[in-house]
Amino acid sequence: TFTMDALPGSPQIQNLIPTTFFKTDAWAAPWLGTIGAVFIFVSGMTYLEWRRRRAAAAGEGYGVAHTHEPEPQPDEKLPHPLLAILPLVVVIAGTILFKMLILRCYGASYELRMAGMAKPIVTEISTVSTIWAVEAALIVGILLAVVTAFPRVRAKFAEGTRTAIGGSLLASMNTASEYGFGAVIAALPGFMLIQSALKAIPNPLINEAVTVTTLAGVTGSASGGLSIALAAMADQFVAAAQAAQLPLEVLHRVASMASGGMDTLPHNGAVITLLAVTGLTHKTSYKDIFAITCIKTVAVFVVIAVYYATGLK
Repeated sequence: TFTMDALPGSPQIQNLIPTTFFKTDAWAAPWLGTIGAVFIFVSGMTYLEWRRRRAAAAGEGYGVAHTHEPEPQPDEKLPHPLLAILPLVVVIAGTILFKMLILRCYGASYELRMAGMAKPIVTEISTVSTIWAVEAALIVGILLAVVTAFPRVRAKFAEGTRTAIGGSLLASMNTASEYGFGAVIAALPGFMLIQSALKAIPNPLINEAVTVTTLAGVTGSASGGLSIALAAMADQFVAAAQAAQLPLEVLHRVASMASGGMDTLPHNGAVITLLAVTGLTHKTSYKDIFAITCIKTVAVFVVIAVYYATGLK
């Protein structure tokens, strides 16, 4: 999705993982991120509209026997749109505010001392401040959403909670299993061959983009591929970027966007969850998922080209 890793300030984990390795924040390279998001949105919607027209011309409709369809509520009074957007605004503002407070309260580092420990655990705050800030902001946003929506969901709160927990467990277990699968792949000798081959790409940004999206495809997980790639090669990426005088903010945005490219292959946890929730199959749906995957993969190279052509970040 164009919001997952391209839009600056996104609280998605794919936008937060690079902050630990590059000491950046969730707003890294805002212009490049916005350009990438616009490209993904316009290209994706153009393709989907073209597919919709073809389906309509072929006489295809919405279909029947879908699972997990919400019950129509024709008489339901919806909340004001601004009230629905408010939690999102709170998350964005809260991320900025909490990061400032965390840096002010903890300083450069934090030491955890416990009985029986030979030495304290030292945490460099600059590597975790963005993640902590986003987590705090999300908690506030969730609480606000619960408070503002509770009068409308009170009657079906128990039933809705059961459905929500079931859906969240399905998504969590699918993602966790793919992450574990990726960790096993990363431990195999063949993975080392892939990693060595990718090091041969001379351009730092293209090297990073190809490496991250390849590993995301191998592991079937955007966050898994990104974590594995940066854990193994972040120092190499930083050294190459410094040698080429490239800002680390650009490195962050390229890595984040690349992770959301070839990750959505058939074994991806999000794809499996999507098909399970909609009651569809790979046979009927994956060709369109793959088309969007290709558009998403191209987007990171469009952003790289824009950076080299304009110097925007």
